[in-house]
Amino acid sequence: MNDLNLTINGKPYPTAGRFDVLNPATGGVAGTAPNATLADLDLAVDAAKRAFVDWSQTTDSERQAACEAVAAILGDHAAELAALITTEQGKPLNGLGSRWEMGGAQAWADFTAKLSLPVKVLQDNNAGRVELHRKPLGVVGSITPWNFPVMIAVWHVLPALRTGNTVVIKPSPFTPLATLRAVELMNQVLPAGVLNIVTGDDRDVNLGAAMSAHPDIRKIVFTGSCATGQKVMQSAATTMKRLTLELGGNDAGIVLPDADPQAIAEGLFWGAFINNGQTCAAMKRLYVHESIHDAVCDALVAFAAEIPVGNGADEGSVLGPVQNRMQFDKVTRLVADAATRGKVLLGGKPGDGLFFPPTIISGLRNGDPLVDEEQFGPALPVIRYTDIEEAIAAANNSPNGLGGSIWTSDVEAGRKLAARMECGSVWINKHGAIQPNVPFGGVKASGLGVEFGDEGLAEYTDMQAVFS
Repeated sequence: MNDLNLTINGKPYPTAGRFDVLNPATGGVAGTAPNATLADLDLAVDAAKRAFVDWSQTTDSERQAACEAVAAILGDHAAELAALITTEQGKPLNGLGSRWEMGGAQAWADFTAKLSLPVKVLQDNNAGRVELHRKPLGVVGSITPWNFPVMIAVWHVLPALRTGNTVVIKPSPFTPLATLRAVELMNQVLPAGVLNIVTGDDRDVNLGAAMSAHPDIRKIVFTGSCATGQKVMQSAATTMKRLTLELGGNDAGIVLPDADPQAIAEGLFWGAFINNGQTCAAMKRLYVHESIHDAVCDALVAFAAEIPVGNGADEGSVLGPVQNRMQFDKVTRLVADAATRGKVLLGGKPGDGLFFPPTIISGLRNGDPLVDEEQFGPALPVIRYTDIEEAIAAANNSPNGLGGSIWTSDVEAGRKLAARMECGSVWINKHGAIQPNVPFGGVKASGLGVEFGDEGLAEYTDMQAVFS
């Protein structure tokens, strides 16, 4: 049984209450997590606030070394953390599963450790010298989702530490175990109080809401739904917090008539079904030109039909279960409705427990719930179009704008169409391929601010102009 404690001020911190964390593949208990109170949150914030005094004064090279040590210890314990992720999140150990997540977490941590924001000289002449400095904010509150519990924690925590901030992190109640252990490990190489963690079941105490309103937290970085992001923004307003919000996406892919259906089938599948579709930047709807619509559907179905679905602890599984009952019920509802409007080409019926097979449905259009709502699960609607102007308009007809993709044999034509898509990232002949050196964020309702690269690092700082 995985029974981990909070880490506050560098030490294990037991709580009076605990809650069960379920294994979505079996329905059994994966472990128990601490059920923190508002008083526990205050202790964590106070520890971070006190640690900030010294941590913010460390040199750039000292912070780089500390962040590199964090990357190294995550790598040393990657197998242990991957097993925890699979147990609580459900994704398979192999393929694009928990081992892949841990590889990404370590790589992202190592890359972020090497970033820096040197002083920028804006003017140096007879009129005087003006420098632009980047200064740490203070305590950063991190609220992470259940789909990539360790990798997204790294995305939040490492740039905060690298820029001299301290952190209180709160993982999803569905997947707190791997994050609790990761923070415990990171504290072996970080000064006490620099990184703290609180967890809770969100039933009697809403720790996330308390964090976003907390007067001693200077910034919230949140990854999750648009609805919750709006609440975070509202509650953060009274204290004028800085915000980075990476919210929901309803990413569109557009297949042009010159694309090769067989050549793009695998890329289309993983663009839509990576992590069982439980990925913000996964492709959620696919627009295909009528001249190759049927051929693309046939190739996609043929590839998807060969993907094994099962318990993530089984090395033969390539996709696992939907992570929780609430999400499973949403996917089931949307697919059942879509089956009455279009044609189910593959899947469509829920399996045992929280297992749902890869599902592909054609004959849908904008206005149908599976097209308009972010399903965040293993179901892809395929929409036929006749004119590229129609497809661009349909793809942009969404309150979201996280990512999008163009599939074509003419890359230059793809680039021209990409410029017309209303989203933060556009890929040509692939989807969702984010990189640590490329800023990532959404437009419209898909978020505020960016993560990754120098631009993402700067989001954790205040600017100060120094005139001399």
